[in-house]
Amino acid sequence: MAGVGDVIDAENARWRFAGEASAHFDAHVRRSIPFYAEAHDLIVKLSDFFVHDDSLVYDVGCATGTLLGALATHHQGRALRLVGIDSEADMVRLARQRTADLAGVNVTQADVADIELEPCDLIVACYTMQFVAPRVRQAVFERFYDALAWGGGLIVFEKVRAPDARFQDMMSTLYTDYKLEQGYSGDEIVAKTRSLKGVLEPFSHAGNLGLLERAGFVDIMSVFKYVCFEGFLAIK
Repeated sequence: MAGVGDVIDAENARWRFAGEASAHFDAHVRRSIPFYAEAHDLIVKLSDFFVHDDSLVYDVGCATGTLLGALATHHQGRALRLVGIDSEADMVRLARQRTADLAGVNVTQADVADIELEPCDLIVACYTMQFVAPRVRQAVFERFYDALAWGGGLIVFEKVRAPDARFQDMMSTLYTDYKLEQGYSGDEIVAKTRSLKGVLEPFSHAGNLGLLERAGFVDIMSVFKYVCFEGFLAIK
């Protein structure tokens, strides 16, 4: 077992979001993903175009409930429901603690591949789908599409692969430089990469568009892009 930074240990190809990873998740993810806080802010602002009284909003892969809490606070005073979903019991416990005083918020422990969604107006998956096994990822996107009301929105932020080997080499190098600038050691970066083998499976920009289009979405645009990270907005 090796340290991957932020007091988190992980084994080869065995990354999990339980235990130390959940306890230190917020600090770790902010250091690991460029513009993570800004992505949350953008998602909250985009939600204004889809959320109204009596709306149902899903945050799929809600982790410790940071974004879920921000959405609830932003729409405070509206009679809407916000449901956070996460598969890790430790994450669910922390998310419930964070949102305990916020009206209309519920956090459910469930696997994204198994969830049954009610009709809704907005679904958010912020750096979540990249951890869903490719063999079931398409089916999950189709479930999202089916659950959304006409005109409803799906916001997906993902780590993305480059379109070819030369660009991938550039993006990987830039991302390694970023992590070094954040204070991670070379050993921590290598340990994290090894722990994510077979766990984190990002698709390319085109691959994500394909998932969305096959699910039924026609109106799709990129709303954020930085090196190997991208945010998509799809409207049913």
